[in-house]
Amino acid sequence: MNSLDHLLSPLIAANLTLKNRVVMAPMNRRRAEHGIPSASAVTYFGQRAGAGLIITDNTAITPNGKGYLQTPGIYNDQQKAAWKKIADEVHAQGGKIFMQLVHAGRIGHIDNNEDGSQLVAPSAIVAHDTIRVAGKGHLPMSEPETLSTKGVQELVALHVEAAQSAIRAGFDGVEVHGAHGFLTEQFLHPHTNQRTDQYGGNIFNRARFLLEIVEHVAAAIGKERTGVRLSPFFKINDLPPFAEERATHQYLTDELNKLDILYIHLSNSLINGEPIIPVEYVRDIRKRFKNLLILAGGFTAESAETALKANLADLIAFGKPFIANPDLVERFRLGVSLAEGLPEYFYDGGDRGYIDYPDSTVLYCVK
Repeated sequence: MNSLDHLLSPLIAANLTLKNRVVMAPMNRRRAEHGIPSASAVTYFGQRAGAGLIITDNTAITPNGKGYLQTPGIYNDQQKAAWKKIADEVHAQGGKIFMQLVHAGRIGHIDNNEDGSQLVAPSAIVAHDTIRVAGKGHLPMSEPETLSTKGVQELVALHVEAAQSAIRAGFDGVEVHGAHGFLTEQFLHPHTNQRTDQYGGNIFNRARFLLEIVEHVAAAIGKERTGVRLSPFFKINDLPPFAEERATHQYLTDELNKLDILYIHLSNSLINGEPIIPVEYVRDIRKRFKNLLILAGGFTAESAETALKANLADLIAFGKPFIANPDLVERFRLGVSLAEGLPEYFYDGGDRGYIDYPDSTVLYCVK
């Protein structure tokens, strides 16, 4: 055995078995014309099936929920057929794959929506940032329309429909995106949620939308196939800090524990080398949530092993390292140095910087 005994060991849980503790984190590679994953996406995910679990790009549940240009969707038959090929390929390569479901809410521009539909949000508060639009460069984000109470409930149902479509396409489960300033987090945050109905006001009401999505998705496809991504304290997409943030996420964690879903996936980030989610907060989550915890954000193989040994998580997610290292797990196993990616192709382009990174571990002899 080597020094990565925990990271490279199988995970055998009541409702999930994985060949190692490495997760390929969701990354929006923005190569899906009209929201349809390309033929190259089949290769891309298949190349990375050495991960214990793959989580897909954020996948829009509606045309006006995609946010960024060329984000994939799961709301029409062409998209569903394309995703089935991806799930089949990952399984053929011995991997497992979850689909991350997203609605971007106020993040986006109407010109990125193929049907020209308006953005929607808890409240009509525009995000003060720009976004790339085909043929027009970067434009200010569009002002969203306020969702009616009925509209909120319809979006809960659309998340359920998307989850069912993912399972029919052969996915092993879904991850509800409750992070990064997208629609579900816009409901959680008092800056973007100024509603006066049952989805606004206090912590419990602001959390209602996300919890209803998770509850109904779990009922439809199975709690053992349902995960959630959260990003406490991560300031992104024009969301400022707020006083009740810790209390909000503690309440969420307690309620997600009651729903008995498969996992919580915490999206972290490093600022000056320090994680924005404190270790003591992660330990608090471990006490509150009895099932699996995934940590993501700036991990190396060594720091991932340390976190697992310390029982801070059950699984560790890697994002950018998987871009240039489709054989990332094998590189970890052999102690091979990691290749550097090409940042200009991270979020744009065709096959260049997408599926053309070589599996160079074949150059190394194992004695």
